[in-house]
Amino acid sequence: MRAIGIESGGDRPRLFDVDRPEPAPGEVLVRTLRVGVDGTDHEVIAGDHGGFPADEERLVLGHEAVGVVVDPTTTDFERGDVVTPMVRRPPPGGTNAYFERAEPDMAPPSACVERGIDGAHGFMSEYFTSPAPFLIPVPEAHAAWGFLAEPISVLEKALDLARVSRSSFTWEPETALVLGNGALGLLAVALLAPEMDVYCLGRRDRPDPTIDLLESLDATYVDARETPVGKVPTAHEPVDLVVEATGAPRHAVESVDALAPNGVAALLGLPGSQELTVDAGRFHEDLVMHNKAVVGSVNAGPTHFHAAVDRLETLPAWFFDRYVTDLVPVDRFEAAFGPDTTIKAAVEFDTV
Repeated sequence: MRAIGIESGGDRPRLFDVDRPEPAPGEVLVRTLRVGVDGTDHEVIAGDHGGFPADEERLVLGHEAVGVVVDPTTTDFERGDVVTPMVRRPPPGGTNAYFERAEPDMAPPSACVERGIDGAHGFMSEYFTSPAPFLIPVPEAHAAWGFLAEPISVLEKALDLARVSRSSFTWEPETALVLGNGALGLLAVALLAPEMDVYCLGRRDRPDPTIDLLESLDATYVDARETPVGKVPTAHEPVDLVVEATGAPRHAVESVDALAPNGVAALLGLPGSQELTVDAGRFHEDLVMHNKAVVGSVNAGPTHFHAAVDRLETLPAWFFDRYVTDLVPVDRFEAAFGPDTTIKAAVEFDTV
């Protein structure tokens, strides 16, 4: 079967011919429909993140997927069910407390592998297998966009952590600032805009499809070159929630300046190394005296995946066609990884 991945020493994805997997009892064989491409995939390809399975020189990419059950073996799934897979799995040495508690997203990197990212093959192939507990049902009506459940689940978890951090008092956020108008940032806007006033900060010139999309969601675009993060309260208003989706290290500090009292910033980006000069005393005082909080979040657990699938029902139907701008067949997969991707790319292996 066809699979898309990288080889040790390579700097671009390739199409491989690999054996079709055979499911063991308790596993499910899935026929892949679509697999999304995101910034993490590009980091893996560049060698900046993740790693190969043990003793292998090849990694099948893809961690945002949707497919159809072909062989449910001994599981409760049925042939024809649409499913999306979770990303994290127990490490080669066996399960651990994080997985026994169904909290894989809280495991440190040493206590898990991530399919398509770090230590385990991903889903960017014509078929894949998975133990049943790591598959989330998707209504057939949403099969075309089921691969978006994974990035949405990451946001659902971050928002969950933000709410929990404010659970000791009445917190009713009315304003939000999303840092970044890339693929993840735009999803955050889509989730938040129905509930509050949303500002989205980016560095793009008009006309631009990402700006058009966020404004169609009734969000306000903020050009970071004119109004940096810390100036948002003056130019617009302090916000109750910041969702950081850029990976820019300075945003971990600057986001606190944008917060209103009692606000919380949720950090999602994975930064590289960068030294900053920070007034640590002022930063510390602002957190304490204004009851602000900063939370970091990575990956997602089962409850967040289920919430993400539910969220597919609530997003406006027009959003998906405008958001997924580059849907390419597997024989032209290179286009999904190219520099000309407009907003969100995905590789299509098959249809329902």
